[in-house]
Amino acid sequence: MNKPADRKKIGLWPSTSLVVGNMTGSGIFLLPASLAIYGGISVFGWVFTMLGSLFLALVFSRLSRIFTKSGGPFTYTREGFGDFAGFLVAWGYWISTWCGNAAISVAGVGYLSFFIPALKEHQILSAGVAIVAIWLFTYINTKSIRKVGMVQLVTTVLKILPLVLFGTIGFLHFNPAHFSPLNLSGEPAFDALTTTAALTLWAFLGLESATIPSGQVKDPSRTIPRATILGISITALLFISSTVAIMGIMSPADLQQSAAPFADAAQIIWGARASGLIAAGAAIACFGALNGWILIQGQIPMAAAREKLFPPAFKRVTGKGVPVPGLLISSALATVLVGFNYTRGLVEMFSFIIMLSTLSCLLPYLFSSLVEVSLCLRKRISCKRKGLITAGAIALPAFLYAAWAVTGLESEVILWGAILLSAGIPVFAYSKYLSKKP
Repeated sequence: MNKPADRKKIGLWPSTSLVVGNMTGSGIFLLPASLAIYGGISVFGWVFTMLGSLFLALVFSRLSRIFTKSGGPFTYTREGFGDFAGFLVAWGYWISTWCGNAAISVAGVGYLSFFIPALKEHQILSAGVAIVAIWLFTYINTKSIRKVGMVQLVTTVLKILPLVLFGTIGFLHFNPAHFSPLNLSGEPAFDALTTTAALTLWAFLGLESATIPSGQVKDPSRTIPRATILGISITALLFISSTVAIMGIMSPADLQQSAAPFADAAQIIWGARASGLIAAGAAIACFGALNGWILIQGQIPMAAAREKLFPPAFKRVTGKGVPVPGLLISSALATVLVGFNYTRGLVEMFSFIIMLSTLSCLLPYLFSSLVEVSLCLRKRISCKRKGLITAGAIALPAFLYAAWAVTGLESEVILWGAILLSAGIPVFAYSKYLSKKP
């Protein structure tokens, strides 16, 4: 029989849907067009990203057995490398979440414009709807973690249907000629692989989602590893099969010009009605991901504030354990970002923000991949030689993959990422000052 407290927690399938839902966001529905310039070689970029993500998933699964309290990458990094490293991870991850939420909300409105053309024609209206979406899902997140999990489960089931359709039936309309030549970019093959790996990583962000609210997960030592591996395996299969199918249905030239590749491909093989259904699925994907990421944007600063590394306001929670101040502050920043950038255009803003979010997430991945090895070597945890070798065999590929992905990002993105991370140093100093006050 479940304990009364457990009834308010989420189990395996809501936790798995949190991973799949957060990964299956706006990225997968736009990436085929972004990758089309590279041609068939981008499939290998997907494969490399999948392998690197599986190693990262194994890292997080092992760490979730060692640490069961909420915080995910922040908690792991702080335990492994100290307060400042933990703060940098929490700060960077927090930036990536509310920046990403701004991009996801705008992309969701872009898909809604398929049904409401005025959203495409009037920038203020589209920005307003994006902001409403942010605050609608913020409100849902203020209710309870269980309701968030149920919303995530329903939206995840609905939004993976287009991916399943293209990953199966789409291959009946597959044209192998679209994959010749293999590399269309004109760049050396290794450079093309590096760039496509960095681009496809955006679609895999969220693989650690189940570890972050671990304090509100039933039997976290068993549920989180299973949810993480299961979630990333399901998502990788959906991503690779559907992307390959889209590239086989549409010519590289047409795909490069497509603003809605899944909808355009549906129109080619099934007609206008089907393209409308796919556009609806893409909108659901965006808003389902927004729901899950708003949950995460409150959990990370709350965990850091409880360790006195973020200002105290972020650790305040309601009677149901929801960090409302953190949610409100994060959503306010996302709202400001949408408000200041609505005149730039969807594609330009979306592309820059997703790369910035990717960079901010790579820092937590780099630190987290080495935590278990660090703890073993410092004898902070019981670890026999065989366990150390196993940890190292998982950690090294995960670390090398994350480091390699950084090299695929544009220099401007790396510069802005460094500036935003540096802006957190005064916050860290202020939080440390407050922690020492009587």
